[in-house]
Amino acid sequence: MARLMIVGAGGVGRVVAHKCAAQTEFSDIMLASRTIEKCNQIAKHINSPKITTATLDADVVDNTVKLIQEFRPDLLINVALPYQDLALMDACLETRVNYLDTANYEPPDVAKFEYSWQWAYQERFKNAGITAILGCGFDPGMTGVYTAYAFKHYFDEIHYLDIIDCNAGDHGQAFATNFNPEINIREITQHGRYFENGKWVEVPPLSIHRPIYYPEIGIRESYLLYHEELESLVKNFPTIKRARFWMTFSENYITHLRVLESVGMTRIDPVNYEGTQVVPLKFLKAILPEPSSLAENYTGQTSIGCHIRGLKDGKERQYYVYNNCDHAACYKEVASQAISYTTGVSAVVGALMLVQELWKKPGVFNVEEFDPDPFMKLVAKLGLPWHEVIDQGSPFEV
Repeated sequence: MARLMIVGAGGVGRVVAHKCAAQTEFSDIMLASRTIEKCNQIAKHINSPKITTATLDADVVDNTVKLIQEFRPDLLINVALPYQDLALMDACLETRVNYLDTANYEPPDVAKFEYSWQWAYQERFKNAGITAILGCGFDPGMTGVYTAYAFKHYFDEIHYLDIIDCNAGDHGQAFATNFNPEINIREITQHGRYFENGKWVEVPPLSIHRPIYYPEIGIRESYLLYHEELESLVKNFPTIKRARFWMTFSENYITHLRVLESVGMTRIDPVNYEGTQVVPLKFLKAILPEPSSLAENYTGQTSIGCHIRGLKDGKERQYYVYNNCDHAACYKEVASQAISYTTGVSAVVGALMLVQELWKKPGVFNVEEFDPDPFMKLVAKLGLPWHEVIDQGSPFEV
C-alpha cells in the first residue's frame, strides 16, 4: 500500500480525497492546503481514519519539503494552483517523491501556460529515479488518454484532432466559473491558438466559434480556445496535421465576460487603489462565487470528448470517444459538481496507475506517453464511463 499527499483543498481536492480514501492501494492520506479549515471540512465529510490534514504554503519549497519529510508519502498529487507546479516539483525532487498534477505551470504575472517549464525537469526526475505525470485531469488528461487509446486501437496515423468540451449544466448564478475564477478567466481571455500544418495559428479571443452536437445535450455554440494538451499531443503524435480545442459558453457568460474585460476587471497587472496595489482579477475572484459552492444546486451534464480522423491500413477512419457526467449525481456521491469530479477521478486513476507500477518510470511524462488500456478500464469503474462512435461521420471538415 502507498502513502499519499494531496496538495489543494478546492473542489478537485475534495473529489481526489474522497476517491482515494476508498481505494485499498492507499493506506494513509495527508490533505494539505494554505487554509486548513478547508482540509478539515473535507476530512470530516469523508470520515475516514486514513486522512490527516495539514497547513501548507505550497509557494515555499522548504515548507513542502519539511511536510514531505514528516509524512513520507510515495506520491504527491498537486491539485493546487498551476502557479505552484514548479515549487512542488522542486520539493519532490529534493525528497525523491513521485509527482502528479492536473494542469501545467503558469507564471502568475503572465497569462501564458505551456509545458516547457515542466518538460525541462526531465533529466532531473530521471536521474532521481522518480516519476512526474503531467496534466492528469480530464482536459488535459483524459483527452490525452482518449487520443492514445484511439491511436493504439484504431489508427496508424492520426491526422485531425478536435477536442470538444461542453458544460450544459445550470448552477443558478448570474455569473460564476466552474473552477478557480482567476485561472479560468485567464485561460478564456487569452488569444486562441490551434495547430495546423506544422505551425501554430493565433486568433483573437473567442473569435472562432461554431455549433457542435453533444450526445444527450444537443447542439451548443462552441468557441475555439488554446488548451495545453494540444502542445503535448502534437509533439507525441507527429502525424497530426491539425489539432483544435472547443468549449461551450452561454451568451450570458460571454456578455458578462466581455463587460468585465472592457472595464478592466480581468487585468492581471496591479493597479493603485487608495495607496494599495490591487490586481483586478484577484479582486474579482474574491467576490465571485466559490466554485465548490455551486455543487449543491447544479443540474445538467458535461460532455467532453475527442473527434479523431486519420488512416488505418491505408483507409480513412473516423472515431469519436467521449464521457457525459451528471452534476447532480456527482453531488450525491462526493458533494462536488461535474467539472471537479471529472478532473478529480482522472487524477485518482493516474495515481493508481503509478502506485500499481503500470505508469511508473523515471522522468517527466504526459499521460498519452503511457499505455492507455489499464487507465481506460479503471476510469470507467471509478465513475467516468466512456463511449465510442466508430466510422459514423465527423462534424468537422478536413
